[in-house]
Amino acid sequence: MSPTNGSSNGAHPWICLGGSVVTGPRPEGAKAVCIAGGAGFIGSHLGKRLKSEGWYVVAADWKTNEFMAAKEFCDVFAHCDLRRLENCAAVSKGCEQVYNMAADMGGMGFIESNQSVLMFNNTMISSNMLEASRHNKVARYLYASTACVYNETKQMDTQDVALKESDAWPAQPQDTYGLEKLYHEEMCIAYGKDFPIATRMARFHNVYGPRGTWKGGREKAPAAFCRKALASTVDFEMWGDGEQTRSFMFIEDCVEGCLRIMNGECDKPLNLGTEEMISMNEFGKLAMSLAGKDLPIRHIPGPQGVRGRNSDNTMIRAELGWEPLISIRDGMTRTIAWIKEQMEKDGGDAGGYSQSHVVVQTVDSLELLTN
Repeated sequence: MSPTNGSSNGAHPWICLGGSVVTGPRPEGAKAVCIAGGAGFIGSHLGKRLKSEGWYVVAADWKTNEFMAAKEFCDVFAHCDLRRLENCAAVSKGCEQVYNMAADMGGMGFIESNQSVLMFNNTMISSNMLEASRHNKVARYLYASTACVYNETKQMDTQDVALKESDAWPAQPQDTYGLEKLYHEEMCIAYGKDFPIATRMARFHNVYGPRGTWKGGREKAPAAFCRKALASTVDFEMWGDGEQTRSFMFIEDCVEGCLRIMNGECDKPLNLGTEEMISMNEFGKLAMSLAGKDLPIRHIPGPQGVRGRNSDNTMIRAELGWEPLISIRDGMTRTIAWIKEQMEKDGGDAGGYSQSHVVVQTVDSLELLTN
């Protein structure tokens, strides 16, 4: 598709990928906010919340949202490539706040097999959004970081793995996805010191919920487990021995946390996750119980990530007087009900639904930028 110019209610033009939408004019006096990655899972839920609170929401992304119409989560949808600085400058112009949720990412079956492409794409997006925000005199900027920044050697156990924010240093993330995120936390801190922009950082711990990717290889464990639990009839397929542990955060808690961190006074990275840790074997059994099943778990080779990871919420409780508290059972109950609806609409092969796949690295996104 040939790029065409679009605009954001008088802002500089961005190079449009073909699906840009302006759903309504900016009301007089309305505050504008930009959400980079606004058509993604977290970005769209965040946009919906901000729009309900009266913000004029500019969402920018290189993909469209398959589960929400643009008017549901934004006033302007800029369909553009945020690896280009001029696009980042265009979409953030005139905005009081910028939430950078944009990243090329997926579950372990995607991250482990796409490290070079992810590192390039995410470095470009993160750098350009921060610099564009400085240039446009944005007042507040929130960077979506990840628990993948933590030192791999502190995550070798499956039990005592509550990670404090200081555990990211000395640096030794397991993969380049986490390394890029850690570097850009430091870039945000430096910009916050050197320029008049309040930078905030949230380290997400495994966000899940309805209206997110649930098949195709980029889905995270909660969505994959829901899909497998619903589709499996003989056994439940799982990568690794199932003893690896994690905590998971429901999307509503994530959105609430983002708003509180953005508007708070803490200028250091904060964990954003629950402290309710669960093993993958227990998680699989929970998903099956919600589907009314009790099948044996079949362990197979596959990407597993670190052995254990949990959030230590001491710092966020001290800084914000709040922490995510929606339980895994409550969140998964709502998630599996939504995925069941999607599977019924999709009508795909039940056998395929019961399996996960590693996504082979391609350079298509790199060629798109250079071409």
